[in-house]
Amino acid sequence: MGEWRREGGVCAGAAGLAVGGYALAAGMRGGWPPGADDLAVPFHTHLWDLVHGRAAGDLLFNWNSGYGVPFLADFFAYLMNPFSWPAALLPRAWGHLAVFLVTLASIGLGTALMTHVLGRLHPGPRRLRALTAVGYGLCAWVLAVGGSAPHWLWGLVSLPLLCLAGDWCLHERRWVLGSLCVAFAWAGNLYTAAMATITAGLVLAVRLLATPRTFRHRVRTTGRAVTMAVAGVLLASPVLFVAVRAARAAQPESPVEPLGPDGFGGHLARLLPGTHGSAPLPDVAIGLFGLLLVCGLPFNRRVRVRERAVWCGALALVVLSFVWTPTVLVWHGLAIPAGGPYRAAFALSGLLVLAAWVSLAHRPDLPTLLAGAAVVAVIAGLAAGRHSVRPSTWVLLAVGGAVLLAALWALERWHADRRAGAALTWVLGGAVLGNAVWSGYAALAPGPEGTASGAAVRAAHAAVRRAEDWPGGRSDPGPHAFTPNDPLLLDGQGGGYFSGYLPTAAALLLHDLGAGWTAGGRSTASVTDPVGQALFAVRAHLDDGPPPDGFAPGRAAAPPLVTVLPAGHRVDTTSVWSRQESLLGGPVYDAPVPVPAGGPAPTLHGSSGWSLPGGGAATEFTAACTPGGTAFFHGVWYRGTVSGLGTTYRSDGDQPTTAVPVHRLGPVPADGLVRVALRSDGVSQVPARPIGCLRPGALEAAVARLTATGATRVTAAGHTLTAVLPAGSTGTALLSVPATEGWTCAAGGGRSTVPTPVLGMIGVPLDAGADRVTCAFRPPGLTEGLVVTSATTAALALVAVFTRLSRRRPPHTPRRVRRREARAAQAG
Repeated sequence: MGEWRREGGVCAGAAGLAVGGYALAAGMRGGWPPGADDLAVPFHTHLWDLVHGRAAGDLLFNWNSGYGVPFLADFFAYLMNPFSWPAALLPRAWGHLAVFLVTLASIGLGTALMTHVLGRLHPGPRRLRALTAVGYGLCAWVLAVGGSAPHWLWGLVSLPLLCLAGDWCLHERRWVLGSLCVAFAWAGNLYTAAMATITAGLVLAVRLLATPRTFRHRVRTTGRAVTMAVAGVLLASPVLFVAVRAARAAQPESPVEPLGPDGFGGHLARLLPGTHGSAPLPDVAIGLFGLLLVCGLPFNRRVRVRERAVWCGALALVVLSFVWTPTVLVWHGLAIPAGGPYRAAFALSGLLVLAAWVSLAHRPDLPTLLAGAAVVAVIAGLAAGRHSVRPSTWVLLAVGGAVLLAALWALERWHADRRAGAALTWVLGGAVLGNAVWSGYAALAPGPEGTASGAAVRAAHAAVRRAEDWPGGRSDPGPHAFTPNDPLLLDGQGGGYFSGYLPTAAALLLHDLGAGWTAGGRSTASVTDPVGQALFAVRAHLDDGPPPDGFAPGRAAAPPLVTVLPAGHRVDTTSVWSRQESLLGGPVYDAPVPVPAGGPAPTLHGSSGWSLPGGGAATEFTAACTPGGTAFFHGVWYRGTVSGLGTTYRSDGDQPTTAVPVHRLGPVPADGLVRVALRSDGVSQVPARPIGCLRPGALEAAVARLTATGATRVTAAGHTLTAVLPAGSTGTALLSVPATEGWTCAAGGGRSTVPTPVLGMIGVPLDAGADRVTCAFRPPGLTEGLVVTSATTAALALVAVFTRLSRRRPPHTPRRVRRREARAAQAG
């Protein structure tokens, strides 16, 4: 018990140092770590709404975003870090603090586990283990992503947890507990768990090869590790199955940047303390303390040659895997992420820390330390002149390096003196903590002024809630935007959503109806034109407005969430205007093919649109519309300046990453002639019918008709929706919800079937006399995952019972031994 108490104390001390260092660095910056507004804060705010019963949906379905999208895969991806769940105990408005606490708790647990794993790797002074583990808990990867993506920080916990499970395999014990650890890692964050599993397997291979062992033991250990990993992953099958199915149905990522744009010197620069830049390079720095020890490992003669060679070879192998595209694909699940191709950097940082401890545990002598310092100097020389190497880096290298070298040399010289050892450990601790805080201060540089905080957000939330009419209609926080996930942040029902699992069906529906998107369609926006808002039953929304809040509430009449299209209704997909009319059930637009009227001549390519020359004068178009209507322009991918009817705005389209929404130009003049001038930045393209004029009174008449024939009552609960229709309804019931995979619907008392999409919305054919539509959603893959998990749990329970009973039995004596003993007894 005393040994466990001392071990717990040193692990807690390491966690405290790492947590305190991160908090101190953030405090010195005087604000929250940047980058959390896009994903972390809105998702944790939505978790608060779910726990407190305020959200319209549940864990299976999200009614708030994308006008209705699946949620379970997003919950697994962004909220399965167990430290996220206590966020529901804080006030709703404290989202930044909740995210910050998740970051601190993940750093603390990851550092504590790494401290324990270092002791399992090689015995050595506990306090030095703690100091070494701090380099892992505050590695540059943590500083770069901790504030913006706390869900990934579960990988910081998973790596040492899986290394500990590998240690149990090495000693042939705790197979069931190790399988549970694997499941815990994979359930917490599937993405980083895969990277941690690869790294933990490599660490186990290094340990098997670094010391002499029998071939039989190596095979037995490998078998235990493989079966443990498979069992653990199967236990997490609901996460795995749902995520894989959701990824297949998700909008593809935008094109990625090539690897290593900064060259060899740029990569080396990221090993140095205090370096951080915008270039997509791996953030692998573990502090000067760990770097000196790693660089000295090849020269540490107290480490066996075989062990040194294996560790150095493993590090070289991983480093090479970070600069070769096929292996980078393996690290990231066969898809290089657009946000940065080095999200597995924490794996290399963990290996560096483990290798540093191998060197430190063998008490590096003065030649080893000097050789390590020389290697660090070479790295610094090759990295000099890079943008990421700041003046603070040279200060850390000079001052910190001198202190660390002197303290490590003195510690080796007087290692037998307990008082000297304690004093020198304190010196090393101060140097390590100072390095971490300084590096954290450099990495946590404040980004653009955050908009997802303060009184304006609280006022917007109150405005959205006041206009709440769900499920009779939607209260849409768009088109005004504090974050890409305003509907989650403000608890509305909008089209805005930013997620790696955003379904292609939802993204394309919004795109086809004239909403904007960014990130190649993985970030959608709400519809902004009145017809689009009517199609999605938006009865209240927030527009841009004057300070101090920056928004202005708006209202409009809209039909119910479920409408009825008449039998025999045909759809037209030739333009955004015809698609909107097809879902509205009747014509409301004038959408003529525009006529070139001046400037550089455009070229019409049939239905694919007009090509416009870039630079110089503006190309002019004219279109004839009904006087008194309202003209709109839809450039989709157009990049340039649009002017018409007294309105001028900037269009920043960029195919396929950024699509521009429908934009209002103004009222059609008395002569009915709409003139639009397009001044393009370069060769660009607009649709064949980019101008649409909403005829006077047409939308109001359409809304009145749809309201009269649509649902008289709509009920939405969690992941189900029920609509009561007028008696005798025929045709197709149209739900203003994207037709994503997983929905089943029934009309009247009929059998539930997969609905028939109508231009991307859920359509349910109505039999004669159908007066009710009932739909339910179930995430694809969930049933299969639960079945596999149940079977695996039963198998693990049997193994646990068998193992327990086997330990209670008396040891089995082989038959040949019993015969020999019997003959000896007879002879006696």
